[in-house]
Amino acid sequence: MTPLLQVRNIEKRYGVRIGCADVSFDLYPGEVLGIVGESGSGKSTLLNCLAGHLSPDRGEVIFDTRVDGPRDVRQMPEAERRLLSRTDWAFVHQNPRDGLRMRVSAGGNVGERLMAVGARHYGDIRQTAGDWLTKVEIDTARMDDRPSAFSGGMQQRLQIARNLVTGPRLIFMDEPTGGLDVSVQARLLDLLRGLVRRMGLSAIIVTHDLAVVRLLADRLMVMKSGHVVETGLTDQVLDDPQHAYTQLLVSSVLQV
Repeated sequence: MTPLLQVRNIEKRYGVRIGCADVSFDLYPGEVLGIVGESGSGKSTLLNCLAGHLSPDRGEVIFDTRVDGPRDVRQMPEAERRLLSRTDWAFVHQNPRDGLRMRVSAGGNVGERLMAVGARHYGDIRQTAGDWLTKVEIDTARMDDRPSAFSGGMQQRLQIARNLVTGPRLIFMDEPTGGLDVSVQARLLDLLRGLVRRMGLSAIIVTHDLAVVRLLADRLMVMKSGHVVETGLTDQVLDDPQHAYTQLLVSSVLQV
């Protein structure tokens, strides 16, 4: 099977400080990869390099496009990269306000992404937006409300609907449950797990919360000081960590 995403030797430096260095992995269709590490480990820098929000100093990000097969995203023309980010790719921010238009209605937020890929029939757009609000457990009676009227958990669910409405094949998530109450986190994780499985999505999830990757990720990558120090099946890494740093991460959770 051809990998959906091939990452080769990605490196990003900030002067003498390493953001991430020599990171390589393959991600297959329908696979969920979790990236964990403490603050400053390089996990968010790596995610933003992969998603095109940061330009790495070197390396390749090769995506298996629908038409032309594997292509190095970094070598694509800017217009082609923008189209990719609106269709086959999606990005869920930790702060949903970074991924929403706060002055546009909930339905409009979802509908905008459909319009960006060519949808024009107002009735169809509104119907699809309503369907997706239902899928993320937002009452369609709130369709014309602005996101600022929603709770943090509802804003995050709306951001997820906005991202998934175009049927992407790869979704990047940066601390998707960060800053939410525990009960809200649990509902959101259940929702994400169901959507990822039903849609057959590939996903890369950055988090400091090992419970999140335990629930969502098939495979786990542990980062420290910009380097990958351990990788493997999620349960295998968490139940039998080999690297001293991974052992420290796991034991610190068990002690809480």
